[in-house]
Amino acid sequence: MVAVEKALEQYGAPIYVRKQIVHNTHVVKTLEARGAIFVEETEEVPEGSIVVFSAHGVSPAVHQEADQRGLRTIDATCPLVTKVHNEAKRFAGQDYEILLIGHEGHEEVEGTSGEAPRHIQLVDGLDAVDRVEVKDPDRLVWLSQTTLSVDETTETVARLKQRFPNLLDPPSDDICYATQNRQIAVKEIAAESQLVIVVGSENSSNSKRLVEVAKDYGADASYLVDNADFIRDEWLEGVTTVGVTSGASVPEELVEEVLARLAKHGFGDVTEVEPVQESMRFALPHELRKDLRARS
Repeated sequence: MVAVEKALEQYGAPIYVRKQIVHNTHVVKTLEARGAIFVEETEEVPEGSIVVFSAHGVSPAVHQEADQRGLRTIDATCPLVTKVHNEAKRFAGQDYEILLIGHEGHEEVEGTSGEAPRHIQLVDGLDAVDRVEVKDPDRLVWLSQTTLSVDETTETVARLKQRFPNLLDPPSDDICYATQNRQIAVKEIAAESQLVIVVGSENSSNSKRLVEVAKDYGADASYLVDNADFIRDEWLEGVTTVGVTSGASVPEELVEEVLARLAKHGFGDVTEVEPVQESMRFALPHELRKDLRARS
């Protein structure tokens, strides 16, 4: 989101964005109101225009197409996604077969797979493990989409290792720190809540996982809402404790609006749960930093 805001400030509208910069309806609508134009593919961007690549990353083929069409690109790929891309290229260069744990059709999976298509095989959840076929079980490594459920990924890896005992782990955890921290927190919240409300959009993988985790860890019910207007009064009937959390890319103002709505229904006593302190900060894309330096 910040990359698109800064691009609009530096270059003015319109700024084109390939796919949603993050999977959140409010963020997309806010940026559209400021002059961002969201497209599905780079072929929809007029030649010579500026296009921002979303946080979920793109394949090398997308970069090549943008170059061929004379587009000015700003790569807003999350550094954690870039790390997975780099791991895929490194292991492919060592002739490893890569089992990529993720959801078919997700932009991050498409971008990562595009880095080494001949070496990567998608494993879409536990049910897909038994269908995996590999050339050499001794040269095998797993990577994962950064927005997955930590528990689901752990279970999938465990089952893969039952089939392929020499399956290599990546050098570090691929799951996004913000995704992990929220899943840790929602487990604690769900154990104390009858109802858990997750603020996030339907196309947000990490937000949907939070709903699942809340149900698995003790909540009687859990619902995904884009904003406070989506909360139904009947959800609150007979409920004495409500937990609230949000997806990794949800603006704080949407969470505050949900809390205000709940306060009107008698849930005004709020206890914050933050099992892990988040201190990580990411720099702007280098294209924006370069232009900022050139102007100063």
